[in-house]
Amino acid sequence: MDSPVPPRPPEPRLRRRDRHGRGMRGPIAPPQVPLSVSRADAFVDLVYDSRDRLERRWPQLTEIDFLVLEAPGFGPDDAFPDAEMDGQTVPLGRVLPAGGEHRDRIVIYRRPVEIRTKSRDERALLVHEVVVEQVAELLGLAPESVDPRYGQD
Repeated sequence: MDSPVPPRPPEPRLRRRDRHGRGMRGPIAPPQVPLSVSRADAFVDLVYDSRDRLERRWPQLTEIDFLVLEAPGFGPDDAFPDAEMDGQTVPLGRVLPAGGEHRDRIVIYRRPVEIRTKSRDERALLVHEVVVEQVAELLGLAPESVDPRYGQD
């Protein structure tokens, strides 16, 4: 006796609408719109813009790595115990000299810079000042000689 073939379970349907009939949710903004850029990515862009401005005048900056870290002590800078914080101020940036397989590095700390600024324009100015100060420290120059407009904005 042949046993009847059990019916196949229905395949799940593709949902084209949510339960209220409005359609599936999509992204808030398309990827090319600045709204979809995260704060961290926007900050990295500010650091690289500042570096690019300085590279025109100082071509040796192409040999320096620029890093953005959340805060001091998170990442490659925590391996350097010689960094002393006085307990009163949090550094905005830091120079890490070449060592081992690493080139000279300039580290900019995102959260301390963001906390000290209210707008994107203020943030861009402060990032540029920090980058100029760190480049000046690495090159052994005054910040005004690295960027003549330093401190004027």
